[in-house]
Amino acid sequence: MASAHGNLIHLLPPTTVSRLVGRWLEEDCPSYDHGGFVVGDAPQEARLLGKSKGLLAGVPFFNEVFRQLNCTVEWHLTEGDAFEPVKHVATVRGPVRNILLGERVALNMLARCSGIATKSNKLLNLLRDAGYKNTLAGTRKTTPGFRLVEKYGILVGGCDPHRHDLSTMTMLKDNHIWACGSITRAVSAAKSAGGFSIKVEVECQSLAEAHEAVSAGADIVMLDNFSPTGVKEAAAALKERWGRTGRPLVEISGGLTEENILQSMRNEPTEEVTAAIAAERANWEVFANRARPEGYKEGWDEATEVEVRRRRP
Repeated sequence: MASAHGNLIHLLPPTTVSRLVGRWLEEDCPSYDHGGFVVGDAPQEARLLGKSKGLLAGVPFFNEVFRQLNCTVEWHLTEGDAFEPVKHVATVRGPVRNILLGERVALNMLARCSGIATKSNKLLNLLRDAGYKNTLAGTRKTTPGFRLVEKYGILVGGCDPHRHDLSTMTMLKDNHIWACGSITRAVSAAKSAGGFSIKVEVECQSLAEAHEAVSAGADIVMLDNFSPTGVKEAAAALKERWGRTGRPLVEISGGLTEENILQSMRNEPTEEVTAAIAAERANWEVFANRARPEGYKEGWDEATEVEVRRRRP
C-alpha cells in the first residue's frame, strides 16, 4: 500500500489541487453569495462530525477549500484513521460567511472520498482475511472532473488506483478490437504508438482471445465477466502455456461484489483483481458555534444528507 512508503498528500501537485478546488467554489457560487450577505463575516468556529463508521479521506482537498476562503482547519484525526460515529473530526475557524460558503463543497467532497476509501479498505480486508496476497485495484470508471479525488480515496483505502487516464495505459476493449479488425492488429498498433513505456491491456471475452492477446504482446490480459469457474480455468491455462514469469498479468474484472469476489480469487503471483469500488458517501455534519443543536443525541442515523445547524444567539 502506497501510504506505507510516504505521505499520500505528497502525490498531489499544490497548483493542481488549487485549480480544482477553485473550480468547485466558482461552480457553487458563480456570482453573489446572498446567504453570506445575511450572516456577515464575524469570526466563527464550526465542528466537523463523522456520522457514519468509516475511514477519513480527502483531507488535502478539504484543507484547500477553506484555505482559499481564509479559514483554518484543525484536525483531530489523521487521514486514513478509522472512526465510529459520532466523532468530532475537525474544527474550522474563520469568518462565518466563508465557513458557510465552503461547507457544502467541502462536505460533499469529503463524503465521497471517505466513502470510497472505506469501501476500498473493506474489500481489501475481505481479501486479505481470506489469504489473498495480490493486488486489488479500483474501477477505471471515474466521475468526470472528480477523478483525482476518487483515485486518492482508493489509495487512502489501501488499494491500487489502476490507470489514471487514457494516456497512462492503453486499454483495448471490444470496440477497439472490432474497429481495428483483430486483437493482434490492435496490439501491434498500440505498441507502435505508445512505445516501450506504455503498457497495453486487452479486454478478453474468451480464453482464445486471451491467448491471442498474449501472443500479440499484451502486457495485461483482462478476463472480463468470466464466471468464477471460468476465471480459474482461464488463468490456469494462461499460466500453463505462457509460464509464471510476470507476463501476462491477469486481471479479473466485471460484476465483482463483496458477495462473490472471493469465489474468483487465485493466489498466483501475477494476478490482480479490479472491482468497481462504488462511490459511496460517508456521512458528515458541520455544527457552527461549537454548540450541539437542540435535540442532538449520540447515534445519528446514517442518512446521506448533511446539514449546517447553528445555535441561535
